[in-house]
Amino acid sequence: MSTTVVPEHVLVVGAGLGGVRTVEGLRSAGYEGRISLVGGEEHLPYDRPPLSKQFLAGTWEREKIDLTGTEKLADLGVRTHLGLRAVALRPGEVELSDGSTLHADAIVLAPGVTSRMLDGQPESAHVLRDVDESLALREALERGGSLLVVGAGFIGAEVASTAHDRGLDVTVVEAAPVPMARVLGEEVGALAGRLISESGVTLRCGSAITSLDGDGATLEDGTTISADAVVVGVGGQLDLDWLSGAGVDVSGGIPCDERGRVQGLDGVWAVGDAAAWTDPRHGDRTRHEHWTSATDQAAVVSRDIAGADLPPETVPYFWSDQFGLKIQLIGRPDVADSILPLHGEGLDGGPVKGTAVGYLRGDELVAVVGFGAARRIAKYRKPLSERVERAALLEFRDSLG
Repeated sequence: MSTTVVPEHVLVVGAGLGGVRTVEGLRSAGYEGRISLVGGEEHLPYDRPPLSKQFLAGTWEREKIDLTGTEKLADLGVRTHLGLRAVALRPGEVELSDGSTLHADAIVLAPGVTSRMLDGQPESAHVLRDVDESLALREALERGGSLLVVGAGFIGAEVASTAHDRGLDVTVVEAAPVPMARVLGEEVGALAGRLISESGVTLRCGSAITSLDGDGATLEDGTTISADAVVVGVGGQLDLDWLSGAGVDVSGGIPCDERGRVQGLDGVWAVGDAAAWTDPRHGDRTRHEHWTSATDQAAVVSRDIAGADLPPETVPYFWSDQFGLKIQLIGRPDVADSILPLHGEGLDGGPVKGTAVGYLRGDELVAVVGFGAARRIAKYRKPLSERVERAALLEFRDSLG
């Protein structure tokens, strides 16, 4: 056990997945002090991945996505402050949007990110970050017709998949040469593009939008695309201006060590999309806007605050369900300098399904992505954790058949 002094009051700012899992983790780790949870939305905490899939499709209703409930929070002894945004952080206290101030000797920041907007984006264009936005888009999809999706990242592709399954005529426009290039790289991103287009969705890559309105868009080559509804999914952006007076540089996220402790601020931790944790394996700081990362970080922070033994180190993991396949990504492809085909023939023009690709940094395996290859992908967690090199990786691959 750690000799850390256990605080009397923990204040968690952000009632999304990271915040809720931190609260739950504190109690699981034996913390018996006071806990307060602040959330900018009036809703009880809910899960966000279904907003572009099951909830958007209408197959799940509101209660299905709840992360917790009033009774459970009461059982955990959590005092909630919902519908209030944090507007300032000072040593040992957080000021809220109603002018009140909450004091605590341990503060966990879990603010998430907001939707990035295009220049001149009309109010009629949908975005998808919270449950109300998903409900509004769901109502638009129920009217049928056509949908223009701006941005072929994971969220854009999931929305396109959901809309296509509902019978809409879907067009996806992406400014980059291939979908998801920032995460997957161009070669594997092209494979994701095949999944979209081969499923019957019109995909236009390398096409920047010059104007956007409620009836569609005009591309830089003069092409116009008409649609009954438009959704913009071009990623998230940090919304951390309220931390400007705290004395830390948050331009790249909230800077944390490998335990989530915010650098330069005593008694403050951060988890979730806006937290830039130190990666001891690669020596840099990075943000992971993934469900599993928020959960893993909350487990570390809650136990660190409670003075309990920290959980084992985890490997970053992400998944996306789209067009009948589960895309799974383990590790950090952003630090790779080459790729290595592992299974399937997708990179050679064969079926996308069953394709798995390794990412290497030098000779070391740093990430693996799979398209409809769940059984095989799960087996690569161990070699990733062990940081195997190319020769051992090839031997392991061949052993899987």
